[in-house]
Amino acid sequence: MISTSLYFLQEKLIFLPTKLEQDFTYQFNYPFEELFLNTDKDAIINALHFKAKKAKGVILYFHGNAGDLNRWGKITEFLVAKDYDVFVMDYRTYGKSTGKLSENALYSDAQYCYDYLLKHYSEENITLYGRSLGTGIASYLASKNQPKQLILETPYYSLLDVAKKRFPVFPLKILMKYELPTFKYIKKVTCPIALLHGTNDKIIPIQSAVKLYDERKNENISLTIIEGAKHNNLNAFETYINKIEEIL
Repeated sequence: MISTSLYFLQEKLIFLPTKLEQDFTYQFNYPFEELFLNTDKDAIINALHFKAKKAKGVILYFHGNAGDLNRWGKITEFLVAKDYDVFVMDYRTYGKSTGKLSENALYSDAQYCYDYLLKHYSEENITLYGRSLGTGIASYLASKNQPKQLILETPYYSLLDVAKKRFPVFPLKILMKYELPTFKYIKKVTCPIALLHGTNDKIIPIQSAVKLYDERKNENISLTIIEGAKHNNLNAFETYINKIEEIL
């Protein structure tokens, strides 16, 4: 009975979207364009395209599992301040985005956004950035394309790996509809990879990042360990800020 409940409720455990009215007006500190992308016949993806004054390139940002673009737009302004355009989308069911959610949908919507950017930027100027849930999506996209670089903040080895730590007694390999096997994807990534993780992360343990690093040790990958950082406060630490400035 518990296993059955876990199977049917797993989306509510993994994804924590908040909704926005379709006429909600975003307000940010940097110029931006709001987009509605018809990624599928039954899906419309809401996205924000921030424009820096003198952009060095563009960052395609995949956010975490909670909230909507009103929150994540403010978070990504940190990257706009580093003189980068930033493109960030809301996953299906988040904010103003619509459509049925699935692992394949996450991947196909991400590729659609990447292809959209290719109409405006050369591929060597596209940086992929994934945070938490978004790290698996960003890794998948990097494995299928040739971006400038891949940045993963608080990454997981796989979503299945995270679930096993939380629900160790259940046959999760059978129950899980979402695997997001980051470790498989980064093996196929050819661009530089930067991992950033805090030592006090209770949601995705730092061992996840270490295991990812070990998959490609000394193969165009770096791991920055941020002492004392939790899951959602890496940007409060100088180590994180310095590393991001070095990467960008």
